[in-house]
Amino acid sequence: MTRTAVLICPGRGTYNQTELGYLARHHADKQQMLAGFDALRRAAGQDGVTALDGADRFAPSRHTRGDNAAALIYACTLADARSLAGDIRVVAVTGNSMGWYSALAAAGALSADDGFQVVNTMGTLMQEHMIGGQLVYPVVGDDWRPDPARKAALLDQVAGIDARDGHSLALSIDLGGMLVLAGDEAGLAAFEASVPPVGDRFPMRLKNHAAFHTALQEPVAAEGRARLPQALFGQPQVPLIDGRGQLWWPQATDTGALRDYTLGAQVTQSYDFTRAIRTAAQEFAPDLFIVTGPGNTLGGAVAQSLIACGWDGLADKPGFQARQAQAPLMISMGLEAQRAIVTRGG
Repeated sequence: MTRTAVLICPGRGTYNQTELGYLARHHADKQQMLAGFDALRRAAGQDGVTALDGADRFAPSRHTRGDNAAALIYACTLADARSLAGDIRVVAVTGNSMGWYSALAAAGALSADDGFQVVNTMGTLMQEHMIGGQLVYPVVGDDWRPDPARKAALLDQVAGIDARDGHSLALSIDLGGMLVLAGDEAGLAAFEASVPPVGDRFPMRLKNHAAFHTALQEPVAAEGRARLPQALFGQPQVPLIDGRGQLWWPQATDTGALRDYTLGAQVTQSYDFTRAIRTAAQEFAPDLFIVTGPGNTLGGAVAQSLIACGWDGLADKPGFQARQAQAPLMISMGLEAQRAIVTRGG
């Protein structure tokens, strides 16, 4: 019996210490693809993804850099996407932030090597420019119930800070129950000073993250457009859902517009992951939402996004957990027990 699935590709921050060796553990059968990625990295004077993955220890200063992290995450994501069981039919693909580049390849709009060229180029440019930074702050409580008033109030605070002289702050990613904010040091510091701490974690700065998805990244977007030609982009083989929640359909996609979005608005405007998941649920009603590895940090944002749109009667965290226990709706391939549910031989 066929199981339909929306495939969700994670972004930066998902390859951490526990993920070291992910490619070696799970994808020894994909040496040809990985060798191609390594060759592209060597040609650029960079360490290969298999060397990074096979390091003796995880070094944040090395593994979380944009030029290394983006390549590692893409390799893990695409390898996972090519490991799904034969009874799973992917009906749409989306991703979070950098995961959009992985989604393009997973959906066939970019070849594996061309997708690697895109992600490695953009990750390297982000690292070289390193404009601004990011932080994360929750907009829901422990029960994950939507709180529109709290969210609106926080976004008003962001707008107020951004309006100050010498301050830049904007919504970077609408990430389920979290706001990812980006800006310059003055803007980020002003927000941190204006909100109450939540637990021992938030507001939380994201190490080695630039001000993704804001106007501050226009120099990166412009250089990306100069380096990455239109010829790389083709028709997706399955529908793609972008960071605005908009759909790109097979055989009906303007590939010039797809490149323009990928190297334009996707880089310099807010990324609405919550809306992308809502579109995936409402347009495709899949049996499963499968989050590829590495890591499993995106699972909460997917669940919170489904709760926010009331998908399948979901209203809060306990309800989602009960649904998962009965018949899993969301699968995180970064978790061994869940991975086995959707992979070949699992």
